Formats: sequence, C-alpha cells, structure tokens
Amino acid sequence: MTRVIAFDVNESLLDLAALDEAFDALLGSAALRDEWFRQMLQITFVGGLTGEYVDYSTAQHAALLMLAERHGRTVSPADAAAIVERMSSLPAHPEVPGALRRLRTTSLKTAALTNSVGPVAEAQLANSGLRGYFDAVISADSVKRLKPLPDPYLAAAKTFGVDVSEVRLVAAHWWDVGGAMAAGCRAAFIARPGMVLSPIGRRPDIVGADLSAVVDQIMVVDTV
Repeated sequence: MTRVIAFDVNESLLDLAALDEAFDALLGSAALRDEWFRQMLQITFVGGLTGEYVDYSTAQHAALLMLAERHGRTVSPADAAAIVERMSSLPAHPEVPGALRRLRTTSLKTAALTNSVGPVAEAQLANSGLRGYFDAVISADSVKRLKPLPDPYLAAAKTFGVDVSEVRLVAAHWWDVGGAMAAGCRAAFIARPGMVLSPIGRRPDIVGADLSAVVDQIMVVDTV
C-alpha cells in the first residue's frame, strides 16, 4: 500500500529550459544546457561511488566550468555562479500545479525529494508556486548521499514514519526511478520528451507522458 508520494524536482517538476537563454548568452548555445546537466550528474555520481560527497550546487558550478573549457569558452566563477543561482527560480512544467492539486484531494502524503541542497529546494518550490502542495521538502544533502543511493529514499520513509515500500517515487529520470526501486520503493516515470527508461532492470508500474498522466494512474492504483 502506498502512503507517500515523493517527487523529484529538477526536470521532473521544474522546467530547466528556462536556463537556455543564459546558456546561449554565456556559452553560445542553448543546447549546451543538457550537456551541463549530464556533466553535473557525472560529478555527483563519481562522488557517490568514491565516497567523496559533492553537493548539487557545487557540482553544478564545477560542471559549468568544465563545459566552458571543453568548448573553448571563457567563463568566470562569477558567471558560473549566476547560472547556478537561476536554478532557484525555475518555472514549473505547465501541467504540474493542476496535477499536484488533484493529488492533494486524496489521503496520500506528498514530499519533494530532491538532490538540491535544502535552501535551494525551498526557494525552487516557493518561487515556482509549488511549496503548498507538499507536506515535506527533503533534501538528499541532509543525509550527505545523493539519489540514486538508497539513503535519500529511506530518509523520505523515515520522515513520514512509514516503511520504504509504502513510498512511491515520481521522476523523469530513469536512474532516479531505478534507485528508488532498488531501495524498496514503488516508482512512477514521467516520460518527458527525450526521457526514456533503461532497457535493463525493473520497470515501474506507472509510466505517463507528463505529470498529469502519472497522477491519473496514481489516483487509480494508490488510492483504492
């Protein structure tokens, strides 16, 4: 039985395309925003594998400097910091507020479970108008282990006093969904454009093209 729905935030709920103009101005191409995000993930994943923890904001800053060097651009630490700061004011994907509003009519508890550091996570949700839809905001930084390591998912269960099997993670990242299921959670995948599940490993029982489609299924499967 699912009692808690935990939502990933970056890309899953919030639209990083709002950074494209800044990437175009600073690096000459909005298309480099995706490469930056992948580089940032690589930095954090290496930190998790080696036991040398790197928080999300630090990784984002470092990834931008690496990206600039790779593409022969000059970017100062201040320039990098300016883009990282924009992460706190991303807009929600259009369907997100309505989908979360519908979910709040059920008895399910809701949480934002994000790799962003705590103050950034709170700012992101406040600035996007989403904070009121969540019973809790949980930063993986609080346990110094980033998703997809099991600790953040277990922290979500502990926050609500439930077993990890009673938590469903909702995300647009296959690695987040996989990490949640490996930790014992249920999961749901938001198949946003360009986002696909890995062909190996377990697959979530809920998949939808956007959050509205995912919430439609959650309200059937998890509120019986």
